[in-house]
Amino acid sequence: MNLVERAKNITLTPKTEWPVIAAETTSTADIFKNYVAPLAAIPAVSSFIGMSIIGFSVPLLGNIRLPILTGITAMVMSFVFALIGVYLISLIIDALAPQFGAEKNPAQALKVAAYSFTPAWLAGILSLLPSLSMLGILAGAYGIYLLYLGLPVLMKAPQEKAGAYTAVSVVCSVVMMVVFSMVIGAIGGSGMYGAASMHASRNSAANSGALGELEKMGQKMEEANKKMEAAKKSGDPQAEMKAATEAIGVALGAGNQAEVVDKDKLKALFPEAIGGLKRNSLEGEKSAMGEFKVSKAEARYGDENNHQIRMTITDTGGSKMFGAMFAWGMMEQDKETDTGYEKMGKVNGRPTHERFQKDGPSGEYSLLIAGRFLVEAHGDNVDMATIKTASAAVGYDKLEAMKNEGVKQ
Repeated sequence: MNLVERAKNITLTPKTEWPVIAAETTSTADIFKNYVAPLAAIPAVSSFIGMSIIGFSVPLLGNIRLPILTGITAMVMSFVFALIGVYLISLIIDALAPQFGAEKNPAQALKVAAYSFTPAWLAGILSLLPSLSMLGILAGAYGIYLLYLGLPVLMKAPQEKAGAYTAVSVVCSVVMMVVFSMVIGAIGGSGMYGAASMHASRNSAANSGALGELEKMGQKMEEANKKMEAAKKSGDPQAEMKAATEAIGVALGAGNQAEVVDKDKLKALFPEAIGGLKRNSLEGEKSAMGEFKVSKAEARYGDENNHQIRMTITDTGGSKMFGAMFAWGMMEQDKETDTGYEKMGKVNGRPTHERFQKDGPSGEYSLLIAGRFLVEAHGDNVDMATIKTASAAVGYDKLEAMKNEGVKQ
C-alpha cells in the first residue's frame, strides 16, 4: 500500500478505490503505522505550528500564540486521540452493522473508518493558518461522503440503508469526539490562551520510540480484533459485548502507565503565598476517557498592585505515548529580541520552556518532571526570577517522589 497513491485515489476516485481496499488483507498494525499515523500527524503538527509558532490575530490584542509547551501538549493529545478515535469509530461501525443489514467485520470496519478520514487529515495543513482552519469542515463533510460510499462495499450494507447507517455512525462518532475535546481542554485549560509575539528559529528532532509505541498499539488492537472475531463466531451476544468492551480498553489503555495522582494531592503542593503574593484561588479537576486519565490543579496568586502568578500542575499518568510524542515534538531554541526572549531545551535533564516579554512585563516557565508532571507558571507584571521562584515553590523533589505512584504492574 503506497500512502500517496492511496490518499490520492480514495480522495479523487473513491468509487473505484473502495473495492480495491475491500479486497486487501492489510493488518491493523500496518494500517495504523503506515497510513493513519502519518496522516493524523498532519493536522496535529500543523495546528501546533499555526497556534504556537505563527500565531493568530485577535482584534485589540494583536498577534496571539499559545505557550510552546501547552501547544506541544495539545498536539500530542490531538494525535493520540486521533489514533484512538479511528479505532473506536471502527468499533461503532462494526457494532451498528446488524442494525442496517450489514455484515459485522472488524477488519473491514477499521479500513472504512481509517480511509474515510483521509480528506480531513489532508486538509489539516490549513491549520498552519488558523484563520483558514474552518475550511477543514468542508473536508470533513467530504469524508462523510466517503464513508457513505464505503459502507456498502466493505460492510456489505444494503444501498438503501447506507444513508441511515452513515448518519448514525457519524452521530455516535461526533459524541465521542466531543468527549475527546473535553479531555484535551482539561489538559490545556486556561493556559491555552497565553500570549507571545516573538519569532524564533526552530529545530525538531524525531524520536524512534514514538513509532515503536504506535506499532505496539497497533499489535494490541489487532489482537483485540481477533478476540472480537472469535466472539462473533461464537454467536454469544454477551461474549461479543465483553470482547468489544475489552477492545475499547485496549485503545484507551495505550495512554496511562499509572493511575494519576489525586487532584487534592496536587493542590496541596501550592503554598499559601509566594513572596509577597497571596494565593487567591485554588482548584483541581480530574478527567477520564476509559482508562486514560488526567488530573490537574491550578492556583492563582496576586497583590493589590496587580502582580499576578498563575500556576498549574498536570499529571498525565506517565503515558508512554505522551512521552514518545513529546520527545518527538521537542525543539531547541534560544532567541532574544529587543522586547524579550524565548528559550527551550533541558534544565537538569527536564524538558523546559521559558518565555519573557519586557512589555508588561509578562512571562512563563514550564517544565516536565519525571516524564509525567507538567508544571506551568505564568506571570504578569512580575520578573522572570519571581516566575521561576513560583514554579520551584511547588517542590520539584516532591513531584519526583511521586513518579511511581499508581504505576501499573
